[in-house]
Amino acid sequence: MKVMKKIILSLVLAFVSVFAFGQNALNDKADSILGDYSSTQGGAQYKVHVTKNANGTYKAQIFWVSDPYDKNGKRNLDVKNPNKSLRSVPTDQVVLSDGLQYNAQDKTWGGTKIYDPQRGINAKVTASFEKDGTLKLRGTVLGIGESAYWKRIK
Repeated sequence: MKVMKKIILSLVLAFVSVFAFGQNALNDKADSILGDYSSTQGGAQYKVHVTKNANGTYKAQIFWVSDPYDKNGKRNLDVKNPNKSLRSVPTDQVVLSDGLQYNAQDKTWGGTKIYDPQRGINAKVTASFEKDGTLKLRGTVLGIGESAYWKRIK
């Protein structure tokens, strides 16, 4: 019986060690999310700037897209936005998320929605850093989810 207890204790300690060391320290501080990121979605490259709002929440806004103009030389606009008043916003100025909150207990960011301009949908979002420092954003709508990965550039 003592041997079995030692084996179980060893397995529990090994699991805790792997879990603790597998986490990224960037998840420990709310402001770690601040900065500039690059990503690709559906073949389109874009860059995002994450800032802190006066109320302590965070905002993610596109500041660069690989193809800001259509074939006629006109600015590409956010034409799929479900909010009709935002359909005239250029694609390199779209706000992807506003009101992102840090959850110190879970060491994640969430509590709001993220906007997908390629599909024109809003999804519940949770964000956290991977071991390599990549920011993983998980969006879900009605239990169906998809992840996006943002690589820090600044």
